[in-house]
Amino acid sequence: MSSRPSATIQDLVARQFGPQANAYVTSAVHAQGEDLEALARLLEGRAGARLIDLGCGGGHVSFTAAPHVSEVVACDLSAEMLAAVAAEAKRRGLANIATAQGVAERLPFADASFDIVVSRYSAHHWADAAAGVREARRMLKPGGLAVFMDVIAPENALLDTFLQTIEMLRDPSHVRDYAAREWRAFAKEAGFAVAQETPRRLRLEYGPWITRIGTSAVNAAAIRSLQEGASAEVWRHFEIEADGTFTFDTLTLVLKAV
Repeated sequence: MSSRPSATIQDLVARQFGPQANAYVTSAVHAQGEDLEALARLLEGRAGARLIDLGCGGGHVSFTAAPHVSEVVACDLSAEMLAAVAAEAKRRGLANIATAQGVAERLPFADASFDIVVSRYSAHHWADAAAGVREARRMLKPGGLAVFMDVIAPENALLDTFLQTIEMLRDPSHVRDYAAREWRAFAKEAGFAVAQETPRRLRLEYGPWITRIGTSAVNAAAIRSLQEGASAEVWRHFEIEADGTFTFDTLTLVLKAV
């Protein structure tokens, strides 16, 4: 029998994503999308703003935001990810991007340090998403904006269970994809008003999806087995294709500090 594990969820996140840092910097699905285009439009006219990219991953929010604001702080748990982002920022000539290491629920910044907080595809790895949203509110100046972009869970229990299961099989550091109503509750409890809510759909090619994070062969096989044995409702909602490619629901929430 194996010994009792001692790694925390933060340890798992660092372990999973550190070795894959360059894969996330170069990931096409992370580097583009309607959500990033909408973010760029939202940032127009905010040249004096200080922005934090919370759980920056491969840095694509930072790279999108940098031409529009005064300063970007790319913040992540993984030192390897931050090094990859800094190197890519230098390659692109984006001199206003700094990096900082931290955990979303406990960040090393003073109250009201930022005009804008953005987080994309990160919160489903946080140990306590509600605390992370509260921390975002703490760091914002009065009237500041927070933008959260993430995969969301369907309200239907069957679909929700399927989603969480394949997510965790792919990546053991996955915590939860939250439903839209849960995100609204996090926002309200933290002291935000919802200014805009945009649902989208995101098609993910199966091969790159598992390769990017280094999913083990046995877990990849389990995901395909679950897909093949899933009900018609699951196949329809996730638009599962013959090679395992499928489609997620995503949500962009634009919140105003009140």
